Amino acid sequence: MPDLRNASFTPTSTWYKDADTYWRSVSSSVGGMLGGLDHVHTPDIRDSHAFLAKLKADPSLAISATYACDCGAGIGRITKNLLLPLFDRVDLVEQNPDFLHEARTNYLKAEEARVPDMFATGLQLFTPPEGRYDVIWCQWVLSHLTDDDLAAFLKRCRQGLTSKGVLCVKENVASNGYIIDSEDSSVTRSALIFDRIFAAAGFKVVAKQSQTDFPRGLFEVCMWAIIPI
Repeated sequence: MPDLRNASFTPTSTWYKDADTYWRSVSSSVGGMLGGLDHVHTPDIRDSHAFLAKLKADPSLAISATYACDCGAGIGRITKNLLLPLFDRVDLVEQNPDFLHEARTNYLKAEEARVPDMFATGLQLFTPPEGRYDVIWCQWVLSHLTDDDLAAFLKRCRQGLTSKGVLCVKENVASNGYIIDSEDSSVTRSALIFDRIFAAAGFKVVAKQSQTDFPRGLFEVCMWAIIPI
């Protein structure tokens, strides 16, 4: 993977087009969603489940279990294994039509009644329906947004959350600055940069946790729960 560590991040003019081209070359499978690292699936879901369960048990948050949104959903790996066991309904947001086709016709077919909407769009263009979601879950997808588009997306999510809604972010993090991957048009940000963007978008962090039991040599993965200020 190209590793260009920078103190700043300037996307190319074809940033989103290049990312779309990359993901259209990826298979519509769990292995494709995980870059061939199928073995991280179990610890990933386990730690995410524990994180969400802790949030839902917090009386100061009072999160409902009615409606969640899976952003950058792919074929619905997170929806099927994490969100549907915890929420009544889940919407998907995914720009790759092949992934959504696999979700509709196969991977999530048995749960289609509980997946009302599948939005075929990139997050840089997505506006959540107003006041719909108790949890918006964003995992391994915000790395494809520029800083400005990430902040703008988060601001739009403020309107998509219920009054007690929470936005959850799970992403690779760099030790400092930015690490740019030109192969798939993604950028790995430091935790400090994420915190700065959250604050700029009008959110505060109410919980943070690191992923455990991933193989050595992978990026650190952090989970945040953020709510509108």
